[in-house]
Amino acid sequence: MTSSTLGTQGMQADRPGDARLGGLQWFAVVLLLLLAFFNGLDGIAAIAHSHVFVANAHFVVGDLRAWGWVFLILGIAQLLVAIAIANAISWARWAGVAILGLNALAQMFALSSYPLWSLIIIAVDIVAIYGLCVFDDRRPQTV
Repeated sequence: MTSSTLGTQGMQADRPGDARLGGLQWFAVVLLLLLAFFNGLDGIAAIAHSHVFVANAHFVVGDLRAWGWVFLILGIAQLLVAIAIANAISWARWAGVAILGLNALAQMFALSSYPLWSLIIIAVDIVAIYGLCVFDDRRPQTV
């Protein structure tokens, strides 16, 4: 192969508009999908007044059914953002950070209904936020 052929292949692999995701982004996508599944289950269980929650839990705002709807909507939003990130849509990373932050905040409000589970979900939210924020899409170009 000639040097011009190698240079052309290098530019094609590293061009800035390349739609490849890094390992941490795929990790964040998997965590978002997992959180979407868990939030969907939590939302449906809370809407149906399932007996998996702590009895007589008191909420600062709303009741168990209202927070169930919040978790179900957040789960759907997390699913959509995970699909967008997997398709390398640039705004989806920051939407994912926002959705994960809102989910962590919502889990803090739900600490009274299922404390250990909420703490675990908050920790997973923080790890997923880290995975989305660390990635830098400004790769050096080779000529």
